[in-house]
Amino acid sequence: MNSSLLNEMSRRSFVKLLTAGGAAAMLHGGLLTPKAFAGPAKTAGGCKAFHSACQRNCYDTCAMLSYVDDGVLKYVEGDKQSTFTNGGLCVKGYSYPRRVYSPDRIKYPMKQIGRGTGNWKRISWEEAIDSICDKILSIKKEDGHLLGLALDKNSGSEGITNCAVIQGLFTGLGYTTRFEGSNCWPAGYDAQYFDFGDMVCNDPEDLANAGYIILWGVNPAWTSIHTMKFIYAAKERGAKVVCIDPVLTQTAAKCDEYLAPKMGTDGALALGMARHILDLGLADRGWVADNALGFPEFEQYLREKVTVQWAAEETGIPAETIARIAEEFAKAKPATIWIGYGLQRHTNGGRAVRSIDALVAMTGNVGKKGGGARYGQEFTWDFEYWPKSKMSPPAGSIGFVNPAKQKPGEPTVYSNRSLNRNQAAREMRKADPKIRMLWVSCSNPMSQYPNRNEMEKMYRGLDMLVVVDQFFTQTAELADIVLPTTTQFEEWQVNVSYWHYWLAINEQCIEPLFEAKPNTVISALVSKRMNELSPGSCTYQQDLTPKECMIRNFNDTIHKLNGISSWEDLLKGPVKAKRNPVSWAEGKFKTPSGKYEFLSAKAAEYGHPALPEYHSRRPNHDKFVVLTPHTKFGLHSQFINLDWMRDFNPEPCVYINPNSARSKNIVSGDMVRVYNKFGEVAVKAQVTDNVPEDTLLMYEAWFKNEKFNVQNVLDDAVADMGAYQFGGHRGPAIQEQFANVEKM
Repeated sequence: MNSSLLNEMSRRSFVKLLTAGGAAAMLHGGLLTPKAFAGPAKTAGGCKAFHSACQRNCYDTCAMLSYVDDGVLKYVEGDKQSTFTNGGLCVKGYSYPRRVYSPDRIKYPMKQIGRGTGNWKRISWEEAIDSICDKILSIKKEDGHLLGLALDKNSGSEGITNCAVIQGLFTGLGYTTRFEGSNCWPAGYDAQYFDFGDMVCNDPEDLANAGYIILWGVNPAWTSIHTMKFIYAAKERGAKVVCIDPVLTQTAAKCDEYLAPKMGTDGALALGMARHILDLGLADRGWVADNALGFPEFEQYLREKVTVQWAAEETGIPAETIARIAEEFAKAKPATIWIGYGLQRHTNGGRAVRSIDALVAMTGNVGKKGGGARYGQEFTWDFEYWPKSKMSPPAGSIGFVNPAKQKPGEPTVYSNRSLNRNQAAREMRKADPKIRMLWVSCSNPMSQYPNRNEMEKMYRGLDMLVVVDQFFTQTAELADIVLPTTTQFEEWQVNVSYWHYWLAINEQCIEPLFEAKPNTVISALVSKRMNELSPGSCTYQQDLTPKECMIRNFNDTIHKLNGISSWEDLLKGPVKAKRNPVSWAEGKFKTPSGKYEFLSAKAAEYGHPALPEYHSRRPNHDKFVVLTPHTKFGLHSQFINLDWMRDFNPEPCVYINPNSARSKNIVSGDMVRVYNKFGEVAVKAQVTDNVPEDTLLMYEAWFKNEKFNVQNVLDDAVADMGAYQFGGHRGPAIQEQFANVEKM
């Protein structure tokens, strides 16, 4: 990369750089091929390099190098010391300097005069914290508890300390209400726990060893560009790569074969393949005899209930194609399937993942180099989560009493009240006692949660809404008080991935801009003022610094796993976990039986079939299926608001199939109304045969100064699974939505 160009980074040079490298960034080589780096040192351009770790909720979680000159972040690049990141970043990563210095950043604490009016007034940190603490104390005095105080902290900033700081503050205040569950992966997560007893995948770098790869509902060419080089490596060694996705994605275009099943029929496809493998006698009976529980019952289910022809009718994929792909997969050794998160965001999504797991297991591809049913991992996440894990509510705090856990005659057991964020509006409406004050951090619910119109009604009914963010998001627009927080470059952090096995430190490399503060410091300010106003009202540590908080999150488990003796070892560069890159290689599973479970009593305990049986998705309630996946140029509601990004992605649109567009008299460029009984979205149409005839596709995004919001037409239906590992909160069914469209 040309350092002189990057040292003088501007909007024009950013666009030139990414335009020149854009195609290469998706391929093996190009921007993913780094220049040499030998550790922090002055570069030729006079910059000092710092180790950084991307904190976005992303597969890749890149190890980065940040270059600073005279206290100014000049540019960033991938860290070559991580063989996963390997020196490259995605377009979002390269735009980080603009995120830091964006003129749109929230610079000071602000108070809105009249919720949603846009009449903002700059206030001091003292006034902001006083207002917040006064409100918390008034709720406690009037209600006798703090269940009317709610926290919605999500994954907008994924550093380990940000995972625990705000929750620590709220625990220090007392028993409160928490929005929990996950928008991301709960149904598939539960499925893997039912089957394997845990969610652990082979190292993604091991994909290079696969002989056959199925990319099932995943689009790494956009969402995990660093994994693509390992897929290409497998192809160069002769592997076949098949993509299964209802949308012709950029990943699908790069594969050897592409299958487009009907929406929500992935489970039927997997079971049809499994039946054909049985019929051909290609099941690995030796492996299932040694390592699995319930294969005879699964076989009986397949023989009695499943045929390839049935699967063809369900999925819309020809029977001969299903049979051929099944045979190829079963004969290729090793073969692997990467299971994306979109396919489990259905009312039958958990069952679909269990069916795909079963397909991998019955062919003996579990625990094999280059094999596996890959979904994600949390093997590297065994940090202290300080201070969340160490805080206790003040003595005498009153909280939620769970009737299911309270034993008669025993002292009252209080806890926080937990609400499912995937049904946030519904949960707020029925909450008793009502939620009076909400603190939102690392999250933009108004752009990310379904049933958006109901959400806004609930937010408008709050006594106080506090939002901690870097930008005036659609959630911040409804706040009474917004507090400016730091970017990763202005604070210490440490981070790991839910996909690869690298650990990287994030050094503070510039001073906080304007009056922005880390969540650690904001929490300490609240605790200090609470105790000044009412001694003993908050147990959160008042003098905790971001660096000290980061250090306290390390423990012997993390040290041993990563082969380090101290966090300071990471100042030399990222490290990779010292583990077998092949998960389940020992054949010791964490299920109750200790085996892979085709037949899961735990699944039955949670109200699901013990076997991975098929269940149809819910019927359409409107003419078209609506899909709202990630865009290449943003991560959920982040990055797209940056002016530099709009050169690549200037405006939102809805993609519609030519036949459907013709029937609606719509052509590309027309403004259309996507609508259903929940709301509507006005957006420009783009006609393309990349989407099926029964589908409308809009990428989720938050565009600055745009009312566009896909959540307007998404309801809060939930997936079949998620309750097992996510506190009773099932995952969202956000890829199983319906609407109509008409020309405006």
